[in-house]
Amino acid sequence: MTTTPQNQSSIYQFRVKDIDGREVSLSDYQGKVLLIVNTASNCGFTSQLEAMEELYQEYKDQGFEVLAFPSNDFLDQEPREGKEIKDFCRDNFHTSFTIFEKTNVKGRYASDLFKFLANRSRNGRISSRPKWNYHKYLVDRKGKVVNYFYSFTSPSSDKFKSAIEALLI
Repeated sequence: MTTTPQNQSSIYQFRVKDIDGREVSLSDYQGKVLLIVNTASNCGFTSQLEAMEELYQEYKDQGFEVLAFPSNDFLDQEPREGKEIKDFCRDNFHTSFTIFEKTNVKGRYASDLFKFLANRSRNGRISSRPKWNYHKYLVDRKGKVVNYFYSFTSPSSDKFKSAIEALLI
């Protein structure tokens, strides 16, 4: 895909596939505040799916979206595929936010999106590659990566909610 200088430092240049295999342009999320997170169903942090759903429900009417990218990059903690992942998240944590196709998030085989999110020279702001599942990136309404949170930071923490609220203003 060709990018223009205007959007090279935004996530809007990327196309990804959702959990059902449909191609999605991240430019569809223009004007939204985004939480982009790598997830895994067999991880000690999996219960964060519930907190992310609560955030989504609380802030979605203000322009907030959660974009979950299942990954098997850390100790094979995402053994499920496609519909199995979607059903697991919905049945166990009542998720209604968007779940994307299983994705590599680290190393040589990382998706272009996660290479961008993790590298300041690409995104213009931060350098923080996922060190584990549930590494969280916040993206502002212009598609710019503005913050990140390590796995151990709960989406329900005051620090996390304050960061979202500051972007929703």
